This record gives sequence, structure tokens and C-alpha cells, in this order.
Amino acid sequence: MAIHTVLVIEDDRFIGEMYVRSLSKSGYEVDWMVDGNDGLVAARNKAYDLIILDIMLPERRGNEILDALRNDTEDLIPNSKVLIMTNFEQDDESRMAMQYRADGYLIKAEITPRKLLEIIAELDAVSAK
Repeated sequence: MAIHTVLVIEDDRFIGEMYVRSLSKSGYEVDWMVDGNDGLVAARNKAYDLIILDIMLPERRGNEILDALRNDTEDLIPNSKVLIMTNFEQDDESRMAMQYRADGYLIKAEITPRKLLEIIAELDAVSAK
């Protein structure tokens, strides 16, 4: 399964616009939601190949969205990859719980648009195997 469609759930306008611009220029079809409720609705209503999910969001936090979409009893997004993007420092237990359900856990301050595209290409290569 190749990655073509991306849902960005990010409330920071600068970061969201940067992701959308770089992903779109690279040929991805991108939807962007700025709050958790809209992000959850979008993820449930359209099959995305990749969801880039911020943790600190208005209305609903990223970990709650991830819980609603992918938990111990069901996976509503079995064909989607999930990248957690955060600058929020979390305790080890919370981070490990999210990493278990996600395909990547990244610190925003360390990720440039070019690095994000490289990470997506790596996810794409792994899913193609």
C-alpha cells in the first residue's frame, strides 16, 4: 500500500501550513484539520494512508483521538499509518502506550519538512514489503 492521502491534525497554523505545503508539493493529497474533534471526524469518514497527529490540540487531545481510532479492542484505521508529532514532554508510560498504537513518534522541533518527507518515504517502503 503506497502512501498517497494524508490527514494532518495540527493546530499550529505555521507548522500545519508548512506540512501541507511540503506534502502537497511532493504529490500527496492532503487534508488539514486544526482541532481534535474535526480531526477525529475526518479520520473516521475517509480512509487515509497516513495520519499526522499532534498531541496538544483544542477540543480533543491527540492521545484521545488515537484511542478512539486504534485501541485494544478495535482498529478503525487498519490501512492507515499514524505519525505522532509533538513538542509536549510526556512521561515514559504515556509515550510508550502511544508508540505501541502508532507507526512513529516524532518531536516537532527535530523535524524539518525534508526530514518528514524522508520518514514518510521510509514508512512507505516498509509498508510495500
